Amino acid sequence: MADEAAPRPGPSRAPHAGQRDLTTGRIAPTLLAFALPTLGSSILQSLNGSINAVWVGRFLGEDALAATSNANIVMFLCMAFVFGFGMASTILIGQAWGRGNVDEARRVFGTASGGFAVITVLIAIAGYYLAPAILHLLGTPGDAAPLALAYLRVIFLALPALLLLTLLMMALRGSGDSLTPLWFMMVAVVLDSGLNPFFIRGIGPIPRMGIAGSAMSTLVGNYVSLIGLFIYIYAKDLPLRLRGRELRYLIPSPAILKTLLIKGLPMGIQMIVISMSALALVGMVNREGVDTTAAFGVAMQLWTYIQMPAMALGAAVSAMVSQNIGAGKWDRVGQVTRVGIVQSLLITGGLIVALTLADRTVLALFMGPDSPALPIARHIHLLATWNFLLFGVMMVLFATVRANGAVWAPLIILAVGMVPVRFGYILGAYGWLGADAIWTSFPVTSAINLVLAAAYYLNGSWRKAHMSMAQYADSDECTEEALATREPGGALNPTG
Repeated sequence: MADEAAPRPGPSRAPHAGQRDLTTGRIAPTLLAFALPTLGSSILQSLNGSINAVWVGRFLGEDALAATSNANIVMFLCMAFVFGFGMASTILIGQAWGRGNVDEARRVFGTASGGFAVITVLIAIAGYYLAPAILHLLGTPGDAAPLALAYLRVIFLALPALLLLTLLMMALRGSGDSLTPLWFMMVAVVLDSGLNPFFIRGIGPIPRMGIAGSAMSTLVGNYVSLIGLFIYIYAKDLPLRLRGRELRYLIPSPAILKTLLIKGLPMGIQMIVISMSALALVGMVNREGVDTTAAFGVAMQLWTYIQMPAMALGAAVSAMVSQNIGAGKWDRVGQVTRVGIVQSLLITGGLIVALTLADRTVLALFMGPDSPALPIARHIHLLATWNFLLFGVMMVLFATVRANGAVWAPLIILAVGMVPVRFGYILGAYGWLGADAIWTSFPVTSAINLVLAAAYYLNGSWRKAHMSMAQYADSDECTEEALATREPGGALNPTG
């Protein structure tokens, strides 16, 4: 792919083994190679949750499973916050990296790490003492409440490591390194899943902790992985490490911190909108009976994995586009978007076709070949699963516009599709489609969201948005300026 005639210089450091320059070379293989480790990390996270649920269910029973489910709602809300904060950091670091300004990338990394470390510790302390009130607010069933409290308190203690590890991994991806996060996600998952039975049952010198032991394995796994990642960053002298006077960057810059919060908030809210929509949908499915609810639950298990390639490619496109915007290579931005769309369609489409051809065999793994819910699950899969083709294209478009700081439009588009469109369609079509109105709402919602996302992308107003932060002088006094570069049309103006 052709670059601009006068590209900006890349980072002054030579990349280490796991790092890629996302501003040069062929786009398709680079994007795919960058996305695959991110996909691997997502798969590991999902497997970790599934394995831990098996340990808790087998050793402690249904009340313990219900307890972990209630506690995990709280953890998800915290993860939504770090997702938005981390994505904003990824974009800022990516744009600085694309401009070849390693010091600026380190400033963003320092503010994100230092500021977020303090925030997560405060959340952990507050959460530990407020856990009973939080569970009461969630309406946790009485039998599960004591178990949920024991589990949640340890999870809050684990939260600083879990959230900070996630943030560091996203920051590394912004600098073009998606391989290092995969290795340390692997460390966390192996320790978490492997230690679960030891802490739950008290094997060897480890005391028997019951349900709190499952949370303790999460704590140990994430703290060990976080410490290991810090050691690795300095041992390998990775570009984002801070030394000497650079350690001052850990004191949050108000301008950078404000940008991370303002731009990260809409991306975090997006995760909450998706979850609230899903919870409301589950409430509607529950009215259709036990078999339908079980079938929908199994379908969602499959969808977790089907959507992963689109999510991974979206993250890769965001990192790649942000670096190219920073480098002023706007011709490559459009090319990255097109390649991301094609790869998402091919990979997601292939996965859907394979699962459709083997749907009975795959679904029977979850519910048994003679389950009355199996035909319902196959029907749901046939009607709804292909919507992830549309979802994947939308994710790539959203990833592109967010990389230039346009974060509100994707949130608004998603909220419109997930709430009034989805539930309006279900209520309107239920009288003549029955439960099929629920399943067909997935492709209908995705189609509307994709049309709106494509219209916004093609309109081009997102190119005038920016991710603004401080430009530092020697005195450390700062003024706000746009990170986005100039296009031939003139200066880029903020549009929010």
